[in-house]
Parts: sequence; C-alpha cells; structure tokens
Amino acid sequence: MMSLSTLWWGRTEAKPQFLVLKHGHKRVMVKRKSHNLMLDTACKHFPSIPRDMITLQTNQLDVCDGHYVDITPEIWDDLIDSLHVVEVTRHAEMTLPIPLLPLDALDFFIPWQSISAKDDDIVTIKVVFPSGEVQTAKVSKELRVDKLVADASHILGRCPTDIMAVWGGAILRGDLSIGSYSIKDGDTINLQASLRIAKPVIYLYSPSDIDVSVKLSLIPECSLSVIYPVVTTEDHGQRLEWNVRNHQDGSLTEHNSGLDVSYLFWEAETNAQTFPRSPASKPQPVDTFNPISSSLDDMDSIVIPVDKATVYLDKSLKVLGLHTEARTSFITYWLPSILKHEYIALRFVPQAAYERAASLTISPQPDLVTRVCMLFKGICKEHLANWANAQMQAEKDVAWVLEWGGLEVLV
Repeated sequence: MMSLSTLWWGRTEAKPQFLVLKHGHKRVMVKRKSHNLMLDTACKHFPSIPRDMITLQTNQLDVCDGHYVDITPEIWDDLIDSLHVVEVTRHAEMTLPIPLLPLDALDFFIPWQSISAKDDDIVTIKVVFPSGEVQTAKVSKELRVDKLVADASHILGRCPTDIMAVWGGAILRGDLSIGSYSIKDGDTINLQASLRIAKPVIYLYSPSDIDVSVKLSLIPECSLSVIYPVVTTEDHGQRLEWNVRNHQDGSLTEHNSGLDVSYLFWEAETNAQTFPRSPASKPQPVDTFNPISSSLDDMDSIVIPVDKATVYLDKSLKVLGLHTEARTSFITYWLPSILKHEYIALRFVPQAAYERAASLTISPQPDLVTRVCMLFKGICKEHLANWANAQMQAEKDVAWVLEWGGLEVLV
C-alpha cells in the first residue's frame, strides 16, 4: 500500500473563485462577486425573474438549521467565501395576504389565505410546480390543502381534481390544513398533475370485408376516460372490446350501435391518486413506458423550435408508416398544445414498450400492426443549455424506431 502526504507551512489557502447559482433544475457556475453584481449575474442566467424580485438564499451554514435563509447585502461579503451553492428565488412580497408568486410567465398573484401575525402560525415552504418551477412562500398553517391546490390549478389552467399536493412521498388530503401535517420551515410540497394519453386512434385496413374484435387493456396506473364508439368497459375502466365490421375502404361499422366510423378512439387518464409519482423518482429506461413516471431528458429526446415542429413531425410520422390523413390528424390535434411553447422536447415511445402499457389484441390477427405514441414537453429558451445533445440529435436525419396518440409531459 502506498500513501502520500503533503504538508505545507507558511502557505495561505487561496480563496475559492467560483460558486453555483441554482434555480429550479438549472445550475450555473459563476465567479464570486459583490452582492449587486451577483444579482446582475442571477438576472442574466435566470431572466424570467425580474432583478428587483431576486432573493439569494442559503441553507449551508449551521446557523440556518437546514432551512433556506435570505442573505442580506450587509452580510454578503462576510459569507461569500463560505458558500458553494446559492439558491436564487423570487422574492415573496411581505404583504397581507401573503401571496405565492406565480410561474414566471404569468403576471398575477395567487391570493392565498392571510397569515396570522404570530410567527408560530406561519410556515415557509417551497412549492414545486409540475413544470419544475420552484416558488417560496410564507403561508398560514391554517391554510387548507385544497385551497393551495385550487389556486395552483387556476394558474396552471387545469381542473383542481387534476392536481395533487405531495409531501414526503405522501398525498396530502384536501380537507386538512397545512398545520395538520408535520410540515416545517424549508419543507417542499410537490404539485403533481395527472396526465392524459390523448387521442389514440385505431385504423383498420383489410383487403376484404371482415368482422374484427379489438381488445384494449391498460396497466393499473391508467383508466379509460373517453371511448368512441361507446362500449362497456371492465376492470374499473381498464379493459374494453370493440366488435366491428371492417370494410375494404377502411371504414368500420360497430356491431352493437350500428355506427359507421373511420377509426376507433380512446383516451386515458393516469390514476395519480392511487399511483403517485415519487418526487425523487428517476427517469425511466427508454424501453419501458409508464405514463405516471414518463419523462424526457437530454439523452433520449430531440429538441426543436416550435416553428419547425410540423415539418419534423410530418417527416417522422411518414417514416413510421402513417398515411396522409393520420399524419394530418395527429399534427393538427397536438399543434395547439405545441404552439404554447418556444421549443419542445419529444421522443417516440418504442412500440414494444407502448404495447406493455396499453395492450392491443386483435382477432383475426393482422399481418402488420403499427403503433405510434409521442411524448413531448415545452422547453423555454433559457433552459436550452440543458438540452445540448437533444438539439444536436434533431439535426440528424434519423428514423424513429396504425394507432397513434400522444402525451404531454407536465412534470
């Protein structure tokens, strides 16, 4: 065994030159500088927060007792050499009622319940929105969880029943107050959105008229929310069967109702209340697919600006085997959601992985089954640096390796 010890005398340890600024999921290494210059730097790297609303915080010192504490300009120079990571947050206005500031792109306050003047009745929490955005707020312990969820849902433009509050891996009951739980200063409440597998449609093609049975079975984490033609579902909305006459022109006649349709349609929602996403859950391998824990990252996706999305999707869907009408329907269905963003990250779920999540059994068995499911999420311009590989992959001319559908990832 070899060991090496280096001893120095009379040497002054150099002061560290750099520290990390952190906001949400983004981290930036910057040079140490004065408080005012650090605010300028934070504004540059996190432009969604106005400079006069930026607060710098730390929880690294023993005196913080593990809680995030504001760093005032008066003590900045004394602390700077002791810090390695500084949290950049949006300042919560100290007015009554105390609001939680909204997501960066919005302009109004969440009018949360007024807080008591007693410090014991106030708790400072971090709220993580489905987008990953982190907001800090002082709230009353008397604030009900369903009020917190309702106000967050208003900002997100979603129904409150689609959002749940999770603390320490457990779902918080809406009829209880924040104070009913052992939530302490600095604790994090994750707001998680239930996801929807939107507009999977099933086309059938046969060279001659034929009677066909189409059975669909979902994993327990999902339940059917909309189907057409309407048939009876089983196992709490996780299984169904269509019996149709498939005509040579591709049209279908559903036997029970006599409806003539162009395709079979279904949508599903995740059972988030039963199978909540763990706040610390890791991204799935690409060859598995579970809508509850679906994610995209720099290594398994491509990132493109929205003005190139339609051309890219049409080309990709054509390679995947979708005919003109199916490609057009796919793109026009998802285009309003895509246009809400500056850039999108996307990937197509491998057919085998999709099949395990939403099994399709067709009798008589067809010669060819093509299933297409796309995951996508919006990416803002200031976060593009985190998606360098995905942007590079988008420039390559590659093919991604007939039912189609999609899922917008909000968490």
